[in-house]
Amino acid sequence: MSSEALHVAREKLSRKTLDMHYAITSLMEEFEAVDWYRQRADDTEDPELKKILLHNAREELEHAAMVLEWMRRNDGEVNEQLTEYLFKKGSITGHEEEATGK
Repeated sequence: MSSEALHVAREKLSRKTLDMHYAITSLMEEFEAVDWYRQRADDTEDPELKKILLHNAREELEHAAMVLEWMRRNDGEVNEQLTEYLFKKGSITGHEEEATGK
């Protein structure tokens, strides 16, 4: 099953939901590509190929960051969660406990 699959009939979805689906799917694919490149870099014995593969992984991270920023700008809930949890010091779960009181 492709990550492109919709779970609801396309005609029932708003343009905003479809666009967010495209962004989420793209983000998943970019991180999957990062994982593939890093695995291959770890496995190769050729130093030049390793450099190329790691370069490619960094490019995919750049693409992921761009999609994530689009999502942040276009979805208030995404913006709220990213603002709350990204770039914080200390314990991640500790921060959640402080933020949610749980």
